Amino acid sequence: MQVTETLSDGLKRGYSFTLPGKVLDETVTRKLTEAQPEVEIKGFRKGKVPMAMLKKQFGQRMMGDALQESIDTALREHLEQTGHRPALQPNIEMANGESWKEGDDVVVNVSYETLPEIPEADLSDLTLERLVVPAEDSAVDEALGSLAANAKSYEDRAEGEAAQNDDQVTIDFEGSIDGTPFEGGTAEGYPLVLGSGSFIPGFEEQLIGAKVGDERDVTVSFPAEYGAPHLAGKEAVFKTKIHAVKSGKAAEIDDELAKRYGAEDLDALKAQVSERIGAEYQGASRAILKRALLDQLDKRFSFDLPPTLVEAEAEQIAHQLWHEEHPEEHGHNHGQIETSDEHRKLAERRVRLGLLLADIGQKAGVTISDQEMTQAVMQQARNFPGQERAFFEYIQNTPQAAQQLRAPLFEDKVVDHIVSGAKVTDKTVTKAELEAAIAALDEA
Repeated sequence: MQVTETLSDGLKRGYSFTLPGKVLDETVTRKLTEAQPEVEIKGFRKGKVPMAMLKKQFGQRMMGDALQESIDTALREHLEQTGHRPALQPNIEMANGESWKEGDDVVVNVSYETLPEIPEADLSDLTLERLVVPAEDSAVDEALGSLAANAKSYEDRAEGEAAQNDDQVTIDFEGSIDGTPFEGGTAEGYPLVLGSGSFIPGFEEQLIGAKVGDERDVTVSFPAEYGAPHLAGKEAVFKTKIHAVKSGKAAEIDDELAKRYGAEDLDALKAQVSERIGAEYQGASRAILKRALLDQLDKRFSFDLPPTLVEAEAEQIAHQLWHEEHPEEHGHNHGQIETSDEHRKLAERRVRLGLLLADIGQKAGVTISDQEMTQAVMQQARNFPGQERAFFEYIQNTPQAAQQLRAPLFEDKVVDHIVSGAKVTDKTVTKAELEAAIAALDEA
């Protein structure tokens, strides 16, 4: 095989591979010889089919297999010799495909972008600050108050008292559009908490001030992006009757409340709440520490980046941000989304850090165990109640989806590895200071 370099521009590489026709013919003959003992054709006993007939019957298909095998072997040997690591699957094209005939040499053009050489990472002088927030009694009390509010009970207001915001009203209603009732617009004895936002915008507000026995016509317009197209954007009138008006009463913070949330007693519930708050603080603190680490790495290291990887990442960033700005669009029939300099700058940072962390992790022997992967799959499967088994099978059968789960696990373990060797100082801060630091991350 003859290899000629045709392109060397930064990380871009191009080569012309010449595969001798004689070698391809020999490969076809070898494959047919290996298969001959099992071949049976009418008029010949099994294993006795002449080679000439085998070539006539199967030669074309075998040539395709031989060509693919030869290209794969040639490319593998080339990459081993050069030490190149393609950033993406190499592009392979036959240069003489239309004019090629059996016996001719095959000329194949191969092009790819190679991954860059990553500079040695001496991180022994890294200094980081870790924010520490104690789970204060006030935070625990606030969380207990929220639990008590969520466990509130409702009691009838005094006779003749009007409904207020946060009250629960029991209602019958019948909705119609242009005088015609519509499916799903009728209910009896429905308990509705005013101000909960569970009904169409404007509905609950019109029931404030209502009393038991009142009948009201509530006029609202369905949102333009409403899930039912036949109702979206249309004005509806709901004939509503009030059967009960109840005020909410938060549950007492006591052992009974604790038992409602599965704890043995109030002390046990407080311990659980304190542990949960502590875990939330630690998670937020770790996010801040990780950003600080990545910022330092981004400033320290500079190397060439594969243009295709950067462009693909920029397109993904632009696509994600566009959907965040247009939450009403759930599909992808929105045409081409242009990438900006800001998208490309962020893409360069992500690609650079991704390649750097991958290199550090590989040299440090960081791996993801089967147990860690299984835990990650189980955690994601909880987002698909009733379809957990199907999700497991999807991950097992879709390497790309499995890699999307594995990548953040690997990154986090590499970050932990780097942090373990850095000089880390703890700084005690308040909850408000921690929240401010988190907010600053979102703005950056």
